[in-house]
Amino acid sequence: MTAARIAVAGAGLIGKRHVQAMAQAAGAQLAAIVDPMPATADYAAQLGVPYFSTLDAMISAGVAGGVILATPNQLHVEGGLACVRAGLPVLVEKPLATDVTEARALVEAAEAAGVPLATGHHRRHNPLIAAAKAMIVAGEIGTPVSVQSMFWLMKPDEYFDVSWRREPGAGPVFLNLIHDIDLLRYLVGEVTAVQAAQSNAVRGNAVEETAVITLEFTNGVLGTANVSDTIPAPWSWELTTGENPAYPKTSEACYLIGGTQGALELPSGKLWHYTGKRSWWEPLSARIASHPSGDPLVLQIEQFARVIGTGEAPLVSGREGLRTLAVIEAIKIAAREGRRVRLQD
Repeated sequence: MTAARIAVAGAGLIGKRHVQAMAQAAGAQLAAIVDPMPATADYAAQLGVPYFSTLDAMISAGVAGGVILATPNQLHVEGGLACVRAGLPVLVEKPLATDVTEARALVEAAEAAGVPLATGHHRRHNPLIAAAKAMIVAGEIGTPVSVQSMFWLMKPDEYFDVSWRREPGAGPVFLNLIHDIDLLRYLVGEVTAVQAAQSNAVRGNAVEETAVITLEFTNGVLGTANVSDTIPAPWSWELTTGENPAYPKTSEACYLIGGTQGALELPSGKLWHYTGKRSWWEPLSARIASHPSGDPLVLQIEQFARVIGTGEAPLVSGREGLRTLAVIEAIKIAAREGRRVRLQD
């Protein structure tokens, strides 16, 4: 199969990670770099690919068969719609949009046009998540009861030198927790209601730096999510998985999933259970499930290349991205208004 030619729009942190991953991905080839910053032309030249200052210019040049949108969140819908109008399959970095109404417009436009739309929730491509899902489906933790998600780490001051990271539409709930919510949806089930509180007491930016959330799922599971980007701590996906070499790896857990027969730690895959009677007076046993390795960003690009080349359905569709974004929007409403928010509303 001929390699799918994929343009990357947005040459920031995540855009450059996509470029690096594409160099390792089978069946994919970098077609162009799109970014309004003139200095990006040198970056594209170093990579040996064309540079375009606008997405429209790249589309008009006809150099790509698909696009990865790694632009600021506020530009996702505009760029996604441009790709849909051009008939180009597009992978939009999470969040799909900064609000559900715009995200729904993008999803419905793509579905009406028959253009593949994928959401960049790359963690679903991680083999350890596939292994965890298989364990839960196989009943190894019994009936799921409760989940806990942690995202505590310290973003340095210079991270916020980029203005959009201090503005509505950014913040760790949109930028980071959205990944965790997507995985909890995938592993446990759909969220039906949320409650939340948030704070910006440390930095005072226009977005939260800390939030605490309770989650209610359709199957009766209850969960909590605790997120802060201003705490020196080891409990986050970024620091526990070793997925991104930019972050120093710790040996801690970031997700705990408990059921009637056992409790699962992620990312280690350690399953806690009783070998005999289930009782707090009995000793617990633990085993670690094996799973294949693989860089989820590389695996995501390889899957997107198949979407472009063979018509395979995206692993994480635009509609899946919309459902996750709906939970995030409900969390923001719950925190702002101090009330329980039902997703059906």
